[in-house]
Amino acid sequence: MELVTIVVADYDRAIEFFVDVLGFELLDDSASHTTSGSPKRWVVVRPPRAETGILLARADGVDQEAVIGSQTAGRVGFFFRVQDFDSAYQRMLARGVEFVSEPRDEEYGRVVVFRDIAGNRWDLLGPARSSHSIEEP
Repeated sequence: MELVTIVVADYDRAIEFFVDVLGFELLDDSASHTTSGSPKRWVVVRPPRAETGILLARADGVDQEAVIGSQTAGRVGFFFRVQDFDSAYQRMLARGVEFVSEPRDEEYGRVVVFRDIAGNRWDLLGPARSSHSIEEP
């Protein structure tokens, strides 16, 4: 998969969120046109070291405006895996990211749910915490 789309209200605010707050790379921000000929931008961001990018598409019309923030019907629909969970979580907290739960430990690792600039729910995922047991001699 090369790209997925997130419908947003504003290109610049979405770029600021994904690049400045989450630390994604801005791969493309170029002028384009809708199929009806209206001007738009082709904006693609991508998490570092990821292969799949996100097309940030400004809503065009009432149908698209209606899905901003609910593209996955309120479920977590996007998953952002990081190597250093605690650092990423603290950085995102400091930058005003809205978390909808507290971090928790699961079999698959550390996880916490947050909302993106449009209101979509994401999992921030990290490795499981090491649990070293000390054996008595």
